[in-house]
Amino acid sequence: MHISGLKKTLCVSCLAVILSMVLILPGIAGDIPRLNVSYIFTTHLEPFMVAMSKEENFKELGTWLKPVVSKEKYDLMVDGKAVARLNIIVAKSGSETAVLFAQKHLDIGMGSLPAMMSAVDNNTPIKVLCPIHTDGMGVVVSKKSPINTWEDFLAYVAKNEKPVKLGYHSPTSAPRIVVEGALNDAGLTLTQDANNMDADILLVDLKSTSNLIPALMSQQVDAWVGPAPFLEVAEVQDVGKTIIDLRNLPPTGKWSHFPCCVAAARDEILAAHPEEVKAFTTLLTQSAKWCNDHKNEAGKIAANWIGIPEEAAAKSTIVYTTDPSEGWMRGAQTYLSVLNGMNKFKGQLKGKAMDDVQSLIFDFSYVK
Repeated sequence: MHISGLKKTLCVSCLAVILSMVLILPGIAGDIPRLNVSYIFTTHLEPFMVAMSKEENFKELGTWLKPVVSKEKYDLMVDGKAVARLNIIVAKSGSETAVLFAQKHLDIGMGSLPAMMSAVDNNTPIKVLCPIHTDGMGVVVSKKSPINTWEDFLAYVAKNEKPVKLGYHSPTSAPRIVVEGALNDAGLTLTQDANNMDADILLVDLKSTSNLIPALMSQQVDAWVGPAPFLEVAEVQDVGKTIIDLRNLPPTGKWSHFPCCVAAARDEILAAHPEEVKAFTTLLTQSAKWCNDHKNEAGKIAANWIGIPEEAAAKSTIVYTTDPSEGWMRGAQTYLSVLNGMNKFKGQLKGKAMDDVQSLIFDFSYVK
């Protein structure tokens, strides 16, 4: 055989061997689904960040993440077998997550329950699978502000001739919906029109959690409502102070143990890959328990992951859970009622009670 022909034959043979090896390598097999999964840079989603960070250290739990490209791609492992390849996307907010779901750029996403409800209202075919945490929301003012309590804030609003500017990071974020409901309960008028000088509160969309602290420092807003860890970061950086944890808003008990971030998935993915989705919720459940049991270590991991002071993460009051308890569901019902009362819904959820739409919004079979 001619030398060039022999080289060609050898090259073809080598390529065939390499391809056959690739096809049988664990985690690279062509038959596992590729799922696009999003999360947001907030300690509300600490269990997922911890799972990505701990990698094979969670192997003993049975379900863990094997890195393919750190922070970008992971194989979801169950009892030593790769069941799905997760492509990781960082979203800015629950609102953006809802848009990505609608565009089919996401298969599984994590964000606020009101954002997912709004997506369902807009006919986006998704289901909320489970909570990820409760609480961890608050109102922050400048460190130099004379306002120290919620009562101080209401008094400040009452005496101000112009609307008090209250910032938020996403129109469908849980912090905004909760504080808006509480302000409505207090009989205050709210607007998003900067030209409306008759309102008590001007709600200012700051577009991202990354803009919360800068907006306070630049006096773009008088206060903002947001999620952990930004409350704690503002305090650690000595630029802001939390005047109320939203779970303590009046009336007593109405806003405590309140839903915020959840995991959701597209209906199409639930139908095609139920076992893989079950494995993902199992991962969240295991990691949530680990985070509660190892609060300091989990806080350090999350702080380093999203680039905040460890001291801020350590101050967190968040409770991680994937259990849709009775109290959690009461909070979900309150969201539905409050959002309808604010005329936020225009579609499937407009004017509906939870009994009418629970199966449209939720599928808890993956955690129960």
